[in-house]
Amino acid sequence: MKKTNKSTQSTAPSRRKFLGTAATGGAAAALSFPMIATAQAVTQLRFQSTWPSKDIFHEYALDFSKKVNDMTGGELKIEVLPAGAVVPAFGLLDAVSKGTLDGGHGVMGYNYGKQSAIALWTSGPVFGMDANMVLAWHKYGGGKALLEKLYTSIGANVTSFLTGPMPTQPLGWFKKPITKKEDFKGLKFRTNGLAIDLFTAMGAAVNALPGGEIVPAMDRGLLDGAEFNNASSDRILGFPDVSKVCMLQSFHQSSEQFEISFNKTKYDGLAPKLKAIIANAVEASSADMSWKAIDRYSTDYREMQTKEGVKFYKTPDAVLQDQLKIWDDVVAKKGADNPLFKEVEKSQRAFAERAMKWDMDTNNNRRMAYNHYFIAKAGQKKA
Repeated sequence: MKKTNKSTQSTAPSRRKFLGTAATGGAAAALSFPMIATAQAVTQLRFQSTWPSKDIFHEYALDFSKKVNDMTGGELKIEVLPAGAVVPAFGLLDAVSKGTLDGGHGVMGYNYGKQSAIALWTSGPVFGMDANMVLAWHKYGGGKALLEKLYTSIGANVTSFLTGPMPTQPLGWFKKPITKKEDFKGLKFRTNGLAIDLFTAMGAAVNALPGGEIVPAMDRGLLDGAEFNNASSDRILGFPDVSKVCMLQSFHQSSEQFEISFNKTKYDGLAPKLKAIIANAVEASSADMSWKAIDRYSTDYREMQTKEGVKFYKTPDAVLQDQLKIWDDVVAKKGADNPLFKEVEKSQRAFAERAMKWDMDTNNNRRMAYNHYFIAKAGQKKA
C-alpha cells in the first residue's frame, strides 16, 4: 500500500479553492478602490427671453432653467439670455422655429402678427376667467391641442409649454387719470396682442413696443400712456420716473401667462427622461412664479405709493363695460374670416361657462374679509 505524504496533502491548495479565493480577493480589491465615474454627455440648450435682464420676467425664465438644470443633475443645461442678445424680443418665435435658438421664454401676444388667434390665450376678458383658469382650459379643456393646430397652420417648428398665471394687468400709466372711454381718443398708447385692436377701437393711436423700449419712448414724448404688466416689472423698468398715475384693472389682458418654447426638432431628440423633467419643471416653476409674484408685486405696489409718489386709481366701471362691448366687436370681426379664431373662442367660452359658474358660486368674497380685518379696524382705531 502506498503511503500518503500528509504534509503535502495539508498544505497544497486545491484548484477549486484557489479560484474561489482569487475571485473573492478580486472583488475585495475592487471594492477597496474608488469608483471611476464614466463621462456623461451634457446636452446644452441656448434660450433667450423676451425680457430685459433687470426685469422680474427674466428672473422667472432663469428660475425655470435652474429647475431643469438641477433636476437633471447637469445632464441637461439651459442657458437663458436676455432680450436682444441674439434676436429682438418680437423675433423669438422665428428664431426658435428655425433653430437659431433652442428655445425661449416669452408671451404669445408677441406672436399676434403671425396668427391673431394665438393672442386669444393672452388678450381680452376670456369670458371672465383669470389666468389660472385659462391654464386649466389649456391643459384639460382642449387648449393645448388647439395651440398645436395653430402653430402647425403657420409652419412653426416649436413645442410649447404654458406657465405662470399673471394677475390682471393695469389699464396703464398716464399723465392724468382716465375717467371715460373718450380719454383715449388720439392718445399715443403702447400695448400688444389683440389689445391693439381693442385700444385702437377706443380711439388710441397704438404702438406695440417690447418691454425695454416703453419707458424711453414715454420719456421722449413718443407715447402719452402705456401698459406693460405688473407692479414689479413696471417699477424696475422705470415707469414711476415718467408717470405718477397708474390705472388699475382692465379687461385688455386680464388672464395672460408665459410661454416656454422649444425648437421642436431639438426637443423631439431629447431622451424621454429629460422631456418628463422639462414638463414637470414647467409646472413647478409655474407654481413658484405665482407665489413669488404675490410677494414681490405687493411689496413694489406699496413701495411705489410710499416712496415714489405714485397714485393708483381704479379704472371706472363705465370704462370696463365699454371694453367688454368693444371686445365683442373685435372678436366678431377677427373670427369672420378666421375659422381657427372662432374655434379657439368657442372652446374657451364652453369651458368658461362651466368653470366660472363653479368659481363664483364656490369662493368667498375676499374684499369682505379684507375690509373686516383691515379697513374696519383702521377706522375704529382712528375713532
